[in-house]
Amino acid sequence: MYKWLRNRLSHKFENLSRKKIKSFLKKNGLAFVVIVVGWEIIEDVVFPIVFGFLGNYIHPAFYAGIPASLILCFHWLAIPVLWGLWLRLRGRRDSAELLSDACCDPMENEE
Repeated sequence: MYKWLRNRLSHKFENLSRKKIKSFLKKNGLAFVVIVVGWEIIEDVVFPIVFGFLGNYIHPAFYAGIPASLILCFHWLAIPVLWGLWLRLRGRRDSAELLSDACCDPMENEE
């Protein structure tokens, strides 16, 4: 039980390590790091507090959501959805187009 709990906690904190954040920042930019860290905070802090309040004021069955929100991991669903929403809200072009613009400026070759 102790090893399992330690493994789960190390997995949670692995996403917040300096090395992993730097690699995300280098590859995807600051917005992606904010989304990942923000989701970690929501998943590990906000959800248990919400389930605690719901269990206290609505129905005690909501108390079961506190450990469930700490054990279950929804990064596989939440991060792509939030990233897609960010790209849609930002209204920028496709990343392939941005890459081609960065390396091949048509105005640069005019004489």
